[in-house]
Amino acid sequence: MQTVVDLLSGTQVAVSLAGLILLGVYESLHPFLDFYQQKKNKRTKHFARNLVLGVVNAIVIVTLFSGLWLWATVWANEHNFGLFNWFDSFATNLPAWIRLLGVLLLFDLWMYLWHVINHKIPFFWRFHKVHHADPFMDVSTSTRFHIGEIVLSSAFRIGVLLLLGMHLWELLVYEIIAIAVIQFHHANIQIPKKVDRILRRVMVTPSIHKVHHSNWQPETDSNFGTIFTFWDGLFRTLKLRTDFKNFSFGLEEYPPEKEQEVKDLFKMPFQKK
Repeated sequence: MQTVVDLLSGTQVAVSLAGLILLGVYESLHPFLDFYQQKKNKRTKHFARNLVLGVVNAIVIVTLFSGLWLWATVWANEHNFGLFNWFDSFATNLPAWIRLLGVLLLFDLWMYLWHVINHKIPFFWRFHKVHHADPFMDVSTSTRFHIGEIVLSSAFRIGVLLLLGMHLWELLVYEIIAIAVIQFHHANIQIPKKVDRILRRVMVTPSIHKVHHSNWQPETDSNFGTIFTFWDGLFRTLKLRTDFKNFSFGLEEYPPEKEQEVKDLFKMPFQKK
């Protein structure tokens, strides 16, 4: 089991780095929206600032929470606790892939609900708005989360792992898929409309997530899905937009003309508007 976990952990890192590099290069060559108008150094600074937050968050997760997640999954398995461990007791001949599919779906439902919580409850929004305040959304925005949000999300995840009775390798499989999809739908790219229409029936695409990062509040509070779009369809939070000509990312309280330095991002949740 440890070998499987190590393999999946290595794959997780590789997917993350590969996505940042490949999508970063692609959106540099073929940007959907030209934020920087040939000012490449400005884009480099933007990319670097967001990556600083991503690196800090990764260090915190590894040092503080990876062990707790491992403990939660091992404890649930040893004590036959949690939804899927109970289910295994009654359906011993069920193929492993069905269990994995169920785990991925329910964990993604939790991620949807957690995202809604971050928008609807002011305390959580204080931290989550750091992600939304980015006026130039690109693949690096997928790493731009305040450390406070990461700590809260990671702590709540312990309880979710226990309630679902997940294995750690199942969490890592979800994370690998989620990282790829999140980087994809944050990237400053456009895919063919026919392909987008097919993909968005199941998964979040760049056109859907761009709407979520709109600075117009009704659009900001829509499209909460992480991997799958049908949660937004089910709970009627899905919004589509075909025209991005008159469109602005970010939050109105943080205008794009004002540079957001790393120190500003760390202080943002604790400052008045």
